[in-house]
Amino acid sequence: QVQLVESGGGLVQAGGSLRLSCASSGIARRINAMAWYRQADGKQRELVATITSGGNINYADSVKGRFTISGDNAKHTVYLQMNSLKPEDTAVYYCNAGVTQLDLRDLEVWGQGTLVTVSS
Repeated sequence: QVQLVESGGGLVQAGGSLRLSCASSGIARRINAMAWYRQADGKQRELVATITSGGNINYADSVKGRFTISGDNAKHTVYLQMNSLKPEDTAVYYCNAGVTQLDLRDLEVWGQGTLVTVSS
């Protein structure tokens, strides 16, 4: 089964940058798409960015022009480059993968999350 491990979170001042990484491991027939979500205190989890196996990319309006999602197939890793960070970007960021397992069942996999704190 696929497992996801995020890294790269931390404390940064407003206007700064961070790069999150999500390393995948395990066995599956196919990873169909990967995404980054975030959840701030007291708020619902929201979608930040997605990238499909075909290379289609989408962003939430709140991060367009500031965040970039990318993937390295050789390293089985997805990145989220976050620039011009704002205090409202403070949240726990989660990696998500849509996976087709060996038995052809589809499954959603989540990482444990990494905290990003942006100070004003």
